[in-house]
Amino acid sequence: MAMAMDHLAAVLVALALATLLLRLVLGWRRGGGACEPRLPPGSRGLPLVGETLEFFTASPTLELLPFFKRRLERYGPIFRTSLVGDDLVVSLDPEFSARVLQQEERAFQIWYPSSFMRVFGADNVITALGPLHRHIRALMLRLFGPESLRLALLRDVQRRARAELRSWLAQPDVEVRTATSMMIFGVTAKKLISHDDAASQGSLWKCFDACTRGLLSFPLCVPGTAFYQCMQGRKKVMKMLKQQLGERRNAAEREAVDFFDVVIDEMDRPGSEMSESIALDLLFLMLFASHETTSIGLTAILKFLTDNPKALQELAEEHESIQRRRADPDSEVTWEEYKSMEFTSHVLMGILFVGSQHCQNTTSCALIICFLHHVFRSYMKLLGWQISLR
Repeated sequence: MAMAMDHLAAVLVALALATLLLRLVLGWRRGGGACEPRLPPGSRGLPLVGETLEFFTASPTLELLPFFKRRLERYGPIFRTSLVGDDLVVSLDPEFSARVLQQEERAFQIWYPSSFMRVFGADNVITALGPLHRHIRALMLRLFGPESLRLALLRDVQRRARAELRSWLAQPDVEVRTATSMMIFGVTAKKLISHDDAASQGSLWKCFDACTRGLLSFPLCVPGTAFYQCMQGRKKVMKMLKQQLGERRNAAEREAVDFFDVVIDEMDRPGSEMSESIALDLLFLMLFASHETTSIGLTAILKFLTDNPKALQELAEEHESIQRRRADPDSEVTWEEYKSMEFTSHVLMGILFVGSQHCQNTTSCALIICFLHHVFRSYMKLLGWQISLR
């Protein structure tokens, strides 16, 4: 009798634990109890991992990721999910997203996944708020603002684009995404830290390429994973930047030639909030963002143009017309010519909007327009190339 009672008690305890576990799982998937504010429709997925595994499933596409497309069809443009241990509300509604951005630092606080912060650094500019953020942005505009674009960047990117396109002539096929990424990185690395990556066989670009591949991978930092390679790439870059910053700062004589000098002057300014860690994270982020968003945008444009022959033809006619009006057909694009490319600008903004707005700043758009001009001016006969998009 005693054994039967013990057995019954054990069964009841097991049932109670099973019921509690079931309630916890159901509560997790529902997103909380009745006392919490009303949330958009959606699911938190599995306990702990949420919907992370499905989100990180590889999906090479220039369109909306299948993860978001399925939820858009099921829940609408605003839904909730759980990724990498964080509960999120996702907005695919342009009007609501614009309102959120307008209310940043007021009704909404900027946030990025912890894995992003590990890649970009705890003291990067995207975590800075208020006056510090505006001041850092002003420093960045010294190098990538409209004035710098007109006086130097326009010329630099044309020369690099021309050299890059000539190098493609000897290749049977071109992986556009990689080739344009290396091209843009060569321009920005030279401008930011006076680094000639071509002379070092693209060693620095390879570190940032590893960061790109690992940024949106499952954040498991063990050897063999994409995220581990990403963090190793960051480690190598930061070691190089710290060494160069120290050498440049301790030099007996120094003249302003790149962004290193801008941040050093800011660090030495009395009362400045620019610490060494902020400066290094800023340099890392600028090197990453300045080439990555632009190369994605350029790849998207080439893909969408090949799917729209009418727009491609009109674009070619605009650039051929500019070339015919020149006294020297082989001269570089002038600031006035750049400003006159009306149809090119419309195509650029339209495609970037459709392609998830990969780059929206003036400098990125200018770099893309210059590249396209050299494609249409001298290399349209090479349309027989095989182009691989990833």
